[in-house]
Amino acid sequence: MTPDSFNFLAGLVKVRSGIVLTADKGYMLETRLGTMLRREGIAGLDALALRLRAPRSEALAAEMVEALTTNESSFFRDGKPFEHLKKLLPKLAAARPPGQAIRIWSAACSSGQEAYSIAITAVGLGAALAGRRVEIVGTDLSQEMLQRAREGVYTQFEVQRGLPVQMLVKHFRQEGTRWQVAPELRAMVCWQAFNLLDDPRGLGRFDVVFCRNVLIYFDAPTKSRVLAALASLVAADGVVYLGGAETVLGLTDRLVPTPGERGVYEAARPAARTG
Repeated sequence: MTPDSFNFLAGLVKVRSGIVLTADKGYMLETRLGTMLRREGIAGLDALALRLRAPRSEALAAEMVEALTTNESSFFRDGKPFEHLKKLLPKLAAARPPGQAIRIWSAACSSGQEAYSIAITAVGLGAALAGRRVEIVGTDLSQEMLQRAREGVYTQFEVQRGLPVQMLVKHFRQEGTRWQVAPELRAMVCWQAFNLLDDPRGLGRFDVVFCRNVLIYFDAPTKSRVLAALASLVAADGVVYLGGAETVLGLTDRLVPTPGERGVYEAARPAARTG
């Protein structure tokens, strides 16, 4: 692959997804696009770059970006955000008008484990939510991952990653060697294709936003843009959960760290007027 081809492909990926591919990540193109290249009869990455420069290459470009998207996920990943959410949800429920649902966004939800972990957390609170309905919106760039999330069927290996046995038995139905999420949990989640680089206002307002382990793939300007969008959608008393290695510092002043918590951010309060 020539440097020109790499720069073209990397630029296309960045524009369409925000993901930054540095020169040392050329191997990702070779390993993740091999199946697509063989199926399409494309000789190599230089030939792919040439094909994508031609008109009517939209579907191929979308498939390339989807193949390069990292889809790592597990139930109750990292643990701490869900412990915090368990304490937060009753407070939000008590502060909302009667009949108003609590809305939670699981951004870049991959194959759905995060969104279903949120649903399990909410259901586990029972009477502490006083009958308050919880709506979860799971979004991702990948149509393939969204279809998996909708189906809610996971392998034994996947359910063993972070999911306690009691929760597995209570909230899943075994189907041969696989496990399917119970209908009542699946009904709590709405799945939707969404690119974090797009305008999110059509998704509505949220009380809680999970956007974890996504910003690490973006450059600073893209991170700032995404964080500003998240801040514009989250309620004044809500929170945004980021990955443990991610931060808002130096990127936006619209979100501030929640004291004593890692990866939890809340809307910045307006400065008090003086004089």
